[in-house]
Amino acid sequence: MITVEIYSQKGCCLCKKAKELIDKVGSEVQFCVKEVDIAASEDLFRKYKEDTPLVFINGKKAFKFKIDEVEFRKRLRIELIKSSMSKMWNKKEHFS
Repeated sequence: MITVEIYSQKGCCLCKKAKELIDKVGSEVQFCVKEVDIAASEDLFRKYKEDTPLVFINGKKAFKFKIDEVEFRKRLRIELIKSSMSKMWNKKEHFS
């Protein structure tokens, strides 16, 4: 399963737009979304207060400030392909 994490903060209009886009794409493509409110941790707030929204796909930084829908879909497809290839490879090793 693909995991998308968005580091955001309340009152951020860019964060709101990013969440809306993630939800839109999420209605068409299956992935798990985890929202991290940076205000919940002093360390996170200090580290990311100037960088929200920040989006990670499977733990890799993918977008900062704005998500491009076409690029977001492309990156999700790449992760789906990687996941499928990994599953096929593991099955092949299992049957060898």
